[in-house]
Amino acid sequence: QVQLVESGGGLVQAGGSLRLSCAASGRTFRHYTMGWFRQAPGKEREFVAAIRSSGNTYYTDSVKGRFTISRDNVKNMVYLQMNNLKPEDTAVYYCAGGLDGLGRYDYWGQGTQVTVSS
Repeated sequence: QVQLVESGGGLVQAGGSLRLSCAASGRTFRHYTMGWFRQAPGKEREFVAAIRSSGNTYYTDSVKGRFTISRDNVKNMVYLQMNNLKPEDTAVYYCAGGLDGLGRYDYWGQGTQVTVSS
């Protein structure tokens, strides 16, 4: 069982930056693909970024060049550095994890709100 707890959300002006953190429990964290998803009001949850156990990273097109996902396997942490934020980035951001190769995320955090004002 893996538990995920996000932090770091808040209110920021357009063009600003935030760093989201996700603390993971469990001894097998290093074998997990970790991802960030977001859900805006009235919209479906969407993929934002992911990082495999190998360190390979993936991003949705709208955040490429602005967001960076990283992980610390010693501290069992995943981060999402968000720069040049836009009002359309406003959403609840969720951390998720799943074993490499399974193609799914079995564990989810409770979410953290990110609000970008124009």
